[in-house]
Amino acid sequence: MPSRFHVSRFLAVTALLVALAAPAAAASWRVAPGESVQAAIDRAAPGDVVEVAHGRYSGPLHIAKALTLRGIERPTIDGELKENTISVKAENVTIEGLIIANSGGDTLQQHAGVYIYPGSHRAVVRNCDFSYTLFGLWIEGANDVLVENNLITGKRDFDSPKRGNGIQLYNTRRARIIGNNVSFVRDAIYVDVSHDALFRGNKLHHSRYGTHYMTSYRNVWEDNETWYNRGGLALMEVRDQVVRNNRAWGNSDHGIMLRSIQDAVIENNVVAGNQRGFFIYDAEYNVIRGNSVIDNHVGIHLWAGSKNNQVEGNDFIANREQIRYVAARDMIWGEKEGNYWSNYLGWDRNGDGIGDVQYEANDMVDRLSWRHPMMKLLLASPAVQTLRLVGQQFPLLRAPSIVDPKPHMQPFHPDWSQWRGRYFPRSE
Repeated sequence: MPSRFHVSRFLAVTALLVALAAPAAAASWRVAPGESVQAAIDRAAPGDVVEVAHGRYSGPLHIAKALTLRGIERPTIDGELKENTISVKAENVTIEGLIIANSGGDTLQQHAGVYIYPGSHRAVVRNCDFSYTLFGLWIEGANDVLVENNLITGKRDFDSPKRGNGIQLYNTRRARIIGNNVSFVRDAIYVDVSHDALFRGNKLHHSRYGTHYMTSYRNVWEDNETWYNRGGLALMEVRDQVVRNNRAWGNSDHGIMLRSIQDAVIENNVVAGNQRGFFIYDAEYNVIRGNSVIDNHVGIHLWAGSKNNQVEGNDFIANREQIRYVAARDMIWGEKEGNYWSNYLGWDRNGDGIGDVQYEANDMVDRLSWRHPMMKLLLASPAVQTLRLVGQQFPLLRAPSIVDPKPHMQPFHPDWSQWRGRYFPRSE
């Protein structure tokens, strides 16, 4: 049997091995006004927390190890207009609770409030205010990044083409961009070659595009609000998207652009008060359902081979032109359950809620109003409504059209009227 000495030595060695295997407790470093944040970052070990007390501190900062940089009572990190205010070149870095200000302004160098460099996976930036930064966040080649609840305002005095983007993603996977408020930048969120991401609950306004998005697949866009931009959501050259419960209103060009998009679901969005509600170009094999298209100058501008889409259960209400469509043949929408069209003039004799005659866009009145814009002043008059009925009875001048065989007599969304009158302010 082993002696008491051998048992004691075995237990001591086991305890030592357990202690060596256990991770060391993270240390906290506190930075007070007048002290150097960068010096604390340099002293910290991987996994440590650097806490910065309320005050103003000079940047730029460079983080090359896994740590947490946390502001207490919202201190300011001032980049002094030199370069990136904070550069991240390590995995598992968290930045939270800071005011991040005054990045450089060189678009060739892509200066940003926070630049997350390739390989800096699992970075977290949350609850920060970005003030006078060229790009708010530039995220390149970093996966599983979380950007949450940040307020980002660009260099408002720069001309729009010379501003950077609020949040820029390039060559990333599984990013989560949640609850951010972005304004006065070039594009609020710019996405390129980035897949499997979630964009939820962001407010994107007073920029060129709320979202400028290209060559990216399997992403989810939901519950975002875009207003007072040139364009709301611009989704281009993409596949397998889910675009749902977004609100795009008061944009000077389009609410939602779907360009070269396939196999996507576009559902339950509100698109109101834009020049064009939807701009759909080269879009195939998508499902467009449950959307409210309200009070736009053009409800949907559809062209360039956009076909084989399922368009069901949408409301088209009070748009100056419901559909702008030029093609060689009719296109059928609403084969299964139909859509609601506020300018439908048919009737429902059996009371089943479905019109007895099909709806056709691009009738004689539509074409006359395109050629003679002043005619739009009379669209609600009895004479013009009579002209529509005459055109239906004598279709000699009929052009190819969007045709809905099951037009609904009542809107799917009874609360639609709250979205009337939300136009782009022309004085801006």
